[in-house]
Parts: sequence; C-alpha cells; structure tokens
Amino acid sequence: MATDNLRVLRTSRLEQHYADSGPAAGPVAVLLHGWPDAIATWASQVAALNDAGWRTLVPYLRGFGPNRFLAAATPRSGQLSAIATDILELVDALGVQRFAVIGHDWGARAAYILAALRPERVSHCVALSVGYGAPGPLSLRQAQNYWYHWYFAVPRGEAALRADRRALCQHLWREWAPGWAFDEALFADTAQAFDNPDWLAITLHSYRQRWGHAEGDPAYAEWEARLRGTPVITVPTLVLHGVDDCCNDPSTSASREYFSGRYHRILLPGIGHFPQREAPAAVGVAILDWLDLPG
Repeated sequence: MATDNLRVLRTSRLEQHYADSGPAAGPVAVLLHGWPDAIATWASQVAALNDAGWRTLVPYLRGFGPNRFLAAATPRSGQLSAIATDILELVDALGVQRFAVIGHDWGARAAYILAALRPERVSHCVALSVGYGAPGPLSLRQAQNYWYHWYFAVPRGEAALRADRRALCQHLWREWAPGWAFDEALFADTAQAFDNPDWLAITLHSYRQRWGHAEGDPAYAEWEARLRGTPVITVPTLVLHGVDDCCNDPSTSASREYFSGRYHRILLPGIGHFPQREAPAAVGVAILDWLDLPG
C-alpha cells in the first residue's frame, strides 16, 4: 500500500490524511490501525480487498503520521470516542453513507464504537486483538499485560515515553507478539508515524482517561454517556484474536453477550497481537469471507 501519495481533507478538528485505493464505485471498507502502529499495517489486506472490488480508506489516527489539529486550543484527547468521531467525520466528508469497518487495537475499539452507536452506517465490523463488553475486574494475567497503562499514568512512565518513545514501543511489539521476528527496518519505518507532535499527549491522555486519571473532552460527552451503558452491537461482527497475544489475552474477547447480530470469533494459533502483520494472508481471507456475507 503506497503511503507517499496520501490524500488530505479537513474535518471539524483535523487535517486528516488517509490512503484511498481500489474501485471508486466499489463498496467501501475503512481500515483503522492501532497503537503503536501506522497505516501500512494493512498493506496486505488492502491489496486483497482492492482486488476483490472494494474501495479502501485507511486513515492515520489523530496524533499519528502527518495528521494535524486545526487549532492549538483543541484538547489533545486520546478518547476512543474521539477517534471514532474523527472517522465518522472523514467518511461524511467523502460522501460515504455506508461502509465496513475493520480495526486493530485502538482501531478495533473505534470500530466497535461506530458499530454500536452508528449501526445504520456500518455494514460489517471486523475487530482484531480486542474484545467488546462491559468493563469488569481484570484477571491477574491481564493486569500484568497492562503494565504499560499504569506506567503511563505516573510521571516516571511519562518521562520514559518522552525520552525514547521508539525504544519503549519496540519493546512492546516484541513483548506482545513473542513468536513474530519482525524486521528492524519495518519497525523503524512504522515508528516515523510516532513523530507527530501530538502523539505523546494523545497517548498519555488515552490511557489515563480510560482509567479515570484524566478528564475527557466535553465535545464527546454524549457518546461517552451512551458507551457507559455498553450498547449491544447489532452489526455483523467478526473477531480475530491471536492465541499468543500478550497484550490482550484471548480470554478478553471471549464474550458474545453484547452482540445480537451475526457474530463469529476466530482464534489464530501461534499468532500474537498483530494478526494482520503476522498472518496477513489468513487475515485477508477471513475478512473477505466475512464481508461477502450480507450486511
């Protein structure tokens, strides 16, 4: 997937950069990357979708790559509802009324939010490496996995991230996908997206706000209030989760309770937190098979 000829448009808060490829008249799939990652994570799946007749939109999330806020006074919120709102504004600006949404990590959480709160717009939802449901007590294993959440909540963790964000993120990649021997050049290329001047503030706010250590942006209060009730997702949803994911344990995506529509979950043996990178062909086939089903 080419990232050197990105398109750009302005939404209410962002100068939003995104890749747009495939047949212009085809059905639309929006692919959302996670943290810490970038849009090239979807290169294999974008090629497969385009070959199958799908138009793909692959935006950088706020705080990543060349995206910039339009106003200095805008809160650098990392709320997941803010990310979902950014995506909805993007498709609105492009005149896309209905779309499939495919997300990994932060992108998966945003995908769930769009499917839950704007089901009339979303034909299919595909979520990688993240579950959906009401927040509850963490298992001891998952509490251990989330050490970086707690670390970012304290000054020492902020200082470490500020001092060398690339080293810390590369450590997380290795930790989260223990069986994946990724190329150093691949990480270095991806990590350029973390040089965004708002990346640090958005990262810290995202993890602090979700655990109650930071206030949310009032602009998203309505969506946040609706999400507190964990609305049931009616959109056909596919969940893909690596068995060896050491960020989100597979048990965290096991619940089907909050899905009333067609639902399927696939566990991927030997795969860690980045299925789209670790098993690109298998993930591409699973996505296409799901999107071939009626929305």
